[in-house]
Amino acid sequence: MDKGPLDDAEVMSQVREGRLEMLAILFERHHVHLFGFFLRLTRDRERSEDLVQELFVRLLKYRHAFRTEGSFTAWMYQIARHVHFNHLRGQRPDLPIEELLDREPDPAESALRRLEHEEDQDLLRRALERLPLRKRELLLLSRHPDLKYTDLAVLFECSLGAVKVGVHRAVADLRKAFLELQGGSA
Repeated sequence: MDKGPLDDAEVMSQVREGRLEMLAILFERHHVHLFGFFLRLTRDRERSEDLVQELFVRLLKYRHAFRTEGSFTAWMYQIARHVHFNHLRGQRPDLPIEELLDREPDPAESALRRLEHEEDQDLLRRALERLPLRKRELLLLSRHPDLKYTDLAVLFECSLGAVKVGVHRAVADLRKAFLELQGGSA
């Protein structure tokens, strides 16, 4: 009886065993989210594409380090963070956000509503840029559909409670920066 498609951990286990062609399955499943993650950190499409490629090279290189007990997605994003960190070593730490809200405006919206939406998106991007890198990463990864707070605790090498507090503080800091940019009081 066929149990359906393999989950990510099973696919990565096969890559670890030498079936390197299985990495293509993981690429298809995750490259869009990874590209978005890198794009939000670098604001450079070409650089983000390069970082995604570098990530998959590293998945292949470090395939023997993968353990099925943990979350594949958390392991992959730990490597993504390292790839990004290595990229930063030779770069200025100028890390604005790109397209935090990927939603296209509804054509039925009035011109005023679209303008307000675009202004809010711009303010949100600028507010996120004001956050330190760790808080920015924590916020972006906490919104990933396949990552749980327990995964983030492993990724950031801290307790579950520290992740919850960190996300709460990052959201509060983002809200404060957003309100400041709006010209209001925080």
